[in-house]
Amino acid sequence: MKIALITGSGGLIGSEAVAFFADKFDLIVGIDNDQRAYFFGKEASTAWNITRLKQQVPSYKHYDTDIRDFASIEKIVKHYNTDIALVIHTAAQPSHDWAAKEPFTDFTINANGTLNLLEAIRLHAPEAVFIFTSTNKVYGDNPNFLPLVEQDTRWELSEAHPYHQHGIDELHSIDHTMHSLFGASKVAADVLVQEYGRYFGMNTGVFRGGCLTGPHHSGAQLHGFLAYLMKCTITGSHYTVFGYKGKQVRDNIHSYDLVNMFWHFYQKPRQGEVYNAGGSRFANCSMQEAIVLCERIVGKKLSHSYAEQNRMGDHIWWISDVNKFKSHYPDWAYRYDLDTTLTEMCHEMLKRH
Repeated sequence: MKIALITGSGGLIGSEAVAFFADKFDLIVGIDNDQRAYFFGKEASTAWNITRLKQQVPSYKHYDTDIRDFASIEKIVKHYNTDIALVIHTAAQPSHDWAAKEPFTDFTINANGTLNLLEAIRLHAPEAVFIFTSTNKVYGDNPNFLPLVEQDTRWELSEAHPYHQHGIDELHSIDHTMHSLFGASKVAADVLVQEYGRYFGMNTGVFRGGCLTGPHHSGAQLHGFLAYLMKCTITGSHYTVFGYKGKQVRDNIHSYDLVNMFWHFYQKPRQGEVYNAGGSRFANCSMQEAIVLCERIVGKKLSHSYAEQNRMGDHIWWISDVNKFKSHYPDWAYRYDLDTTLTEMCHEMLKRH
């Protein structure tokens, strides 16, 4: 039997991974205890998505388990043992702002939880491919010191800078910078995954995501930029833009395109490898531009206001350079551009609201 173990299986990337790999593995083992409802309130709960997976994916086996509990995690991994061929670790506390409220909770989920999974896999399924969804926040606010130019609707990088054409690459420093406590806990997990690859010779890959998005995102004010923006446009809820004149830029990658990256890595894994994984120059927008896009797709105006204070450690401009991954896996390509992603997201949300 060949098994894929997916943590955070009720979340955006986890649930996309369940659907993607369902016909490629004999069994999909999902771990998710809906901590998102605790972080952001019941409107951000992933319970609906977990129910959907149980109903639609016959090969899905769910565990309502906390990744901070090593004994419980080891019990699951030991039960399936070397049948586990792939681990996709997406479970996390994902918000800058929330991390500052409960630093111990944030760190034990993001760092200790990752260590628990790595060690359980090393002990009982060491040949498995281990994929970790890290974040561009491991670079802290270093990108904010790049030479940025203000344009009408966005901040943009100076054309003279080497990052202008393709975006920020993996050699950009993650040191000497303010990360936010969330960024710091993800740095710890990121480096652990690399080290289990390099030190123990395990097949581990780190994917530092830009804005990850898609139709099954349970967006909330503190996390899930495009999903929450689309939700507010549809429902008439008020949206607050925080700082940088609403011109801050994010690249956005559809959950399918990211999980397809995982598939390519799984087929030809490497040890302790790191990739920036975002929409790159292919799919990116500023906050101002995203509002216009959502209003056009939904056909109504967004109720929104502007707060001068930006979020601590937030990026002014981020575009991922994905050329390293493309050089290793040249058959991979994007399927979803920004307009297609937002239109799909709108249709899915209209079903739920």
